[in-house]
Amino acid sequence: MALTGSQEVVRKMVEEYQERRDFIVSSLNGIKGVTCLVPSGAFYAFPNIKAFKKSSQDLASYLLDEAGVALLDGTAFGKYGEGYLRISYATDLKNIRKGIGRIRHALEKLL
Repeated sequence: MALTGSQEVVRKMVEEYQERRDFIVSSLNGIKGVTCLVPSGAFYAFPNIKAFKKSSQDLASYLLDEAGVALLDGTAFGKYGEGYLRISYATDLKNIRKGIGRIRHALEKLL
């Protein structure tokens, strides 16, 4: 039934995740010092934060302490992740908006 039945629920979920992805990517790109490409899979954004001249781990810790936003530093995925953060958008748009607002406010203090 899952393969042959109605795919309406799947279509709605795909649309929801695309909306979340598009919002988070455009919002991150709207923060001075942050650049973010559109992810091609999963439900994570991987923004470049090199302009802040802090390690990924230091910036992730700062955002947790200063903004109350939990995310992962890019080096959790290997040495080439330095200069990046990993942000999940597997939550509702309300939480994403709130988190991005907090991130924006905290990062503005650094530039």
